[in-house]
Amino acid sequence: MTNRSAATRYARALFDVSVKEADPQRIEQELAGVVELFERHEVLRKVLLNPAVPADRKRAAIVELAERANVSPVLQKLLALVAERDRLVLLPDLLEAFRRRLLDHLHIVGAEVTTAVPLEGDRAQAIADSLAKLTGREVRMTTRVEPSVVGGVVARIGSTVYDGSLRRQLERMHEKLTETT
Repeated sequence: MTNRSAATRYARALFDVSVKEADPQRIEQELAGVVELFERHEVLRKVLLNPAVPADRKRAAIVELAERANVSPVLQKLLALVAERDRLVLLPDLLEAFRRRLLDHLHIVGAEVTTAVPLEGDRAQAIADSLAKLTGREVRMTTRVEPSVVGGVVARIGSTVYDGSLRRQLERMHEKLTETT
């Protein structure tokens, strides 16, 4: 089993329990805090990810950290389990998978919008509104400028791409013209 699939399984379990017994948004914030702690403190990360350190010592350390950070019991149990199984390396992927589940639960979709020039406030909001209408969900949009788009908009929502760029329209015209000759 890959790390990503294992992290997804832990995230699913954590999410299911957090919906029943806690606030999933709070759990997401707490988990993000733990992952940030790992990223900020290199020595801590090296010790807790070191295979030479026994899993029971890692578990004790992570339980102590979780208690001091006032992490909810649901997350404390998961962190203890992950440490006990010596899988703390999964925490960043676990956070990512948990966030995907949370956004889906809240009916929010992430969209990456690429344009040739930076979007002004009104235009960005109009695109977000159009994507919300298209998906039937609230849209959290990030924008990116890529001059090769030439004009128009390319929106990516999950694995679906809506390409309304001038570049793509020119490519289609080129394909049609070369088909007939």
